[in-house]
Amino acid sequence: MRAIVVGLGIQGYKRRKFAGADFVASVDPVNPEADYRSAHEVPLDAYDAVLACLPDEPKVELLRYFLSHGKHVLVEKPLWAARDQDIAELERIARANRAVCYTAYNHRFEPHFARMRDLIASGDLGTIYSCRMFYGNGTARQVRESAWRDEGAGVLPDLGSHLLDTCRFWFGPLADTFTVVAANRFENRAPDHVIIGSEANRPRIELEMTLCMWRNHFTCDILAEKGSAHIESLCKWGPATFTRRTRILPSGRPPEETLTLVQDDPTWALEYQHFKRLVAAGEQTDLSNDSWLQETLRRLSAEIAR
Repeated sequence: MRAIVVGLGIQGYKRRKFAGADFVASVDPVNPEADYRSAHEVPLDAYDAVLACLPDEPKVELLRYFLSHGKHVLVEKPLWAARDQDIAELERIARANRAVCYTAYNHRFEPHFARMRDLIASGDLGTIYSCRMFYGNGTARQVRESAWRDEGAGVLPDLGSHLLDTCRFWFGPLADTFTVVAANRFENRAPDHVIIGSEANRPRIELEMTLCMWRNHFTCDILAEKGSAHIESLCKWGPATFTRRTRILPSGRPPEETLTLVQDDPTWALEYQHFKRLVAAGEQTDLSNDSWLQETLRRLSAEIAR
């Protein structure tokens, strides 16, 4: 597979690195290192796939161009569009041209995220009562200085899209019953600290995200009938720990199993290999997850703006 990187910024450099020998050219309107200034300048017979690391505004139009020409696309999350029907249109174009359009949520490839998914699916925890996640980084200043990132709903579409996607990865389809619990602008024009939650879903879900956590961190606590499960940190911020506790009845200190990983972030390489497998297998594009995320995030963003 021959891949081009469109958008040679922080994410673009990462995608280029993990594409390895598949990488053939880069596109960026301002980065002098890029091979082309516009995607339309790249000869269509020079590549098979696109690693799209783009701001939200030009995303749909460029994806429409690539998919219409049968080019497979890995696009950085979230797949945001001005109109909800734009995502359905991209899905139709991809299917008509037998192209794979895959939205990158690399946290699905975190070893502990996969471990949590498998534990939930096994039923060993019994009924899941509650899921609480916190995701924070210290990028408030960088975001504020960006020409396009410090606007709209701020941290919500950025980190919230990861958290909502993780919920669907673990629990399957969810009702859009999330509400905004808190939205704060501590340092930025747009919200840099947001809490959303759903008491109507089963399990109940609480998601907190911020750009003002000066040491990058992730935590998750799942409470269930037969025990609990916990994640602390991601591999890229390591050490990352997964803990499972088994409930003792009627009460008592539960036996605990803990696995700690100290390793480089494996998600970028694993996700790129997953994308290549989708292409090789000729998988049909399914953007239903993106449609749900768009509708949910759009509604929550409007709630924040009120």
